[in-house]
Amino acid sequence: MVVDPILMEGVLAVIKIVILLGLVFTTVAYLSYAERRVSAIIQDRLGPNRVGPMGLLQPLADGIKFMWKEDFTPANADRTIFAIAPVIILVPSLLIFAVIPAGGEITIPAFSILGLQVPETITRLQIIDLNVGILYILGMTSIGVYGIALGGWSANNKFSLLGGIRASAQMISYELSLGLSIVGILMLTGSLQMSNIVGAQDSITNWNIFRQPLAFLIFVVAAFAENNRLPFDLVECEQELVGGYHTEYSSMSFSMFMIAEYASMTAASAMMATLFFGGWHMPFEDLFSPALAVIYQTAGFIIKTAFFLFVYIWVRWSLPRFRYDQLMGIGWKVLLPLALVNVVITGVWMLV
Repeated sequence: MVVDPILMEGVLAVIKIVILLGLVFTTVAYLSYAERRVSAIIQDRLGPNRVGPMGLLQPLADGIKFMWKEDFTPANADRTIFAIAPVIILVPSLLIFAVIPAGGEITIPAFSILGLQVPETITRLQIIDLNVGILYILGMTSIGVYGIALGGWSANNKFSLLGGIRASAQMISYELSLGLSIVGILMLTGSLQMSNIVGAQDSITNWNIFRQPLAFLIFVVAAFAENNRLPFDLVECEQELVGGYHTEYSSMSFSMFMIAEYASMTAASAMMATLFFGGWHMPFEDLFSPALAVIYQTAGFIIKTAFFLFVYIWVRWSLPRFRYDQLMGIGWKVLLPLALVNVVITGVWMLV
């Protein structure tokens, strides 16, 4: 009996989802460890070094601690919305990874198992290759702010409410610049499909960082603001708002907010690598056999993503926080005009 190709695609999709979620949660756990280690080095401290060799089991200890802490809900909070707000921000941050390609095509040879004949299958290290992949990603990033706003409002706490309001205003301000920074790439590529964008960067000279350097700078700054990371973490700044939108959260609810933040950082870093640095394409990949080339490409993509994650951490512990009026001014008076100028310059360059 020959396995139906459609069924095979479904099985492969489930396998990819399981592997992807495992990798994302592992990355998130050790990203928190890496952040504490890097901040300790910057500040001439040791950082976590007690749980396991070199403190490598600290994320596991933190996870166990979160599970055993009391999940407290304020007496005057809207309990339903208060409970689902962390889910609203966590799920979209994970769904973004579904359309990000991590490697080229893999050929799975035909094989037999339990009397079933599985035909040769060609697949890519990507869960689904939507023809509107960029729009899908922008949509998912926009949904996450609802979790912050609802979590801040439902807690019935003035600090949480102010954090939620700030997050909404910040998202509106920087989402425009983020989207417009990608328009130049879409004009050059002629497609919204992530695999086509990566395919157009098949050599290092075609990487979009060289063709769209201004767009890259705008995208990086806007991504920092979208992820509420320093110097744009006005939604949770401890000096003003105690903890902002998650002031009243504890236990696994608080943990879900942290997981969503680090997952969004990872997704943004993967987007930077995909849109501007060739995605999975690497120099000298033609020197390898097809099987080794896929491994080389995937490793290259991971290294690129890890570099931008390091930049996220480095910036957090190196730059001071902006005032709120400065944050809004940068979004509307600097990034948005520059993004529009970049679109015009790209159009003129293509026309000429």
